[in-house]
Amino acid sequence: MVDLKKEIKLSDLVPRRRQKQSVTKTLASPGRSKRSARRELVGLKVGGSQLAASRVVNNGSASLVQVARRPLDRGIVVGGEVRDVQALAHALDSFFTEHNLPRRGVRLGLATRGIGVRAFDIDGIADERQLENAIRFRAHEAVSIPIEEAVLDYHVVSQTVDEHGNVSRRILLAAAYREPIERYVEVCRAAKIELAGIDLEAFALLRAIGPDASDPAKEAASAVVAVSLGHDRSTLAISDGAVCEFTRVLEWGGGMLESAIAVELKVAADEATELKLGVSLVGDTYEDSGEDPAEDPRQPAVRETVKGELQKLARELIASLQFYQSQPGSRAISHILVSGGTSLIPGLPEELEQLTRVDVRRADSLAHVQAADDVRSRDDLASLAVAIGLGMEA
Repeated sequence: MVDLKKEIKLSDLVPRRRQKQSVTKTLASPGRSKRSARRELVGLKVGGSQLAASRVVNNGSASLVQVARRPLDRGIVVGGEVRDVQALAHALDSFFTEHNLPRRGVRLGLATRGIGVRAFDIDGIADERQLENAIRFRAHEAVSIPIEEAVLDYHVVSQTVDEHGNVSRRILLAAAYREPIERYVEVCRAAKIELAGIDLEAFALLRAIGPDASDPAKEAASAVVAVSLGHDRSTLAISDGAVCEFTRVLEWGGGMLESAIAVELKVAADEATELKLGVSLVGDTYEDSGEDPAEDPRQPAVRETVKGELQKLARELIASLQFYQSQPGSRAISHILVSGGTSLIPGLPEELEQLTRVDVRRADSLAHVQAADDVRSRDDLASLAVAIGLGMEA
């Protein structure tokens, strides 16, 4: 029996007659584990354009021993949901074989619009069974997913007892649509991958790049805001420094930059990708950005197109941050940490900072793991932040 106070139970996702493996995920704080038992995990992120994996040895601290990436054909996964089970199973099977990744102890990331995370207080209930019933009742109000279609679970973040013996608990509730997760379970089974857990990408992102308890943001009672810019969607996670209080999947990704460039400059998709990879948002002229105008005179148009698309991202970020701050107990926002391959565009954090009026910084994907020099020297670590966090113990 899974302890619901410590883990989210997803074993009921698959009918028991078909279930051959236990699938659970930890719903815990984004902080690093204090447990000393050695455990190796493979963190697996399935994106709209790539597969990414990490292999992390957790032994009191986290040691990153391997990372891997591989392109994924477009259309297999859209918006974080599997559209072609067999194609994804084949791609994962090949990916794990090519990089000699262990197929046991794999923790898969989940990030779709059909996920809800909310924190709230429940007072005056000491009995565990009554607590579960009260949480399920509150879930109707807390998340927008129909309960009959959802997988629910919770973590008791904190508990206090007043002088009269009344118990008050802070609850972190997570809810996700059942069907999309079932498809991922089916894919992994077909690829002979044994899942150790299914985790929210938002939680993994905070584990990888969030600050330590000694970070000034926590001392100042500021929220920790992290954003992973993916290809067809982006993940926003907000924490109080201990637990993830709010998450949202934004309908914006780096692929939108490529599409906009292709339309604006009337070029093919592959050429648009190359133009995006060569763009710089530093300054307004070639002299400011250090580019040579003789190399490609289209870069000013590319730059303006990218800036226009970033305005859409900024609007989504602002709306989400305003919604978070409208909630009881929300914290002030001091800065935003950004990761993902798109975050590496020169000048992008500064551009977002101007648009949102919030300090924006590139995140360090290796902030909380030990890694060998050959891993640290990679230039694609921003694209691996979520995968690294998935491999870290919660």
